[in-house]
Amino acid sequence: MAKLTKAQREWRPGMPKKRRSTKVMFASTVLLLEAFVALFGTLAVFGLRRGEFPPALVFGLGIGLALVLALTCAVLTKPWGVALGWVLQLVLILTGFVEPTMFVVGALFALTWWYGIRTGIRIDREAAQRDREQAAWEAANPDTPSN
Repeated sequence: MAKLTKAQREWRPGMPKKRRSTKVMFASTVLLLEAFVALFGTLAVFGLRRGEFPPALVFGLGIGLALVLALTCAVLTKPWGVALGWVLQLVLILTGFVEPTMFVVGALFALTWWYGIRTGIRIDREAAQRDREQAAWEAANPDTPSN
């Protein structure tokens, strides 16, 4: 038999499904796109600066950065997850010292990260308010069927 997750073990009949965070969804999307950019940036640095840096260093750091960007998606629900995302935004901008185009790309991704976090927080707040209002309405109108 398969092992149950914490959410599956705690579920009881009639429990409402927990809403997924829009902030986490937006942030994960940005981080995964940045992971692809890091991989393609690694290939660009390898091709354009072949004689300047050892290939093992270029691929090791590039693939390492891409993995850290992708794996950060798993910790975005932790209190320090978004802070780690901000640090990675700075790291991506600083890769511009190796490939100057990355200054622009990194800054644009940092702007996208900021907008995604800010908008995700607002949407999550509005969704929570809607859920509270729906629960209050259902409590005040018990005879009306809910969705």
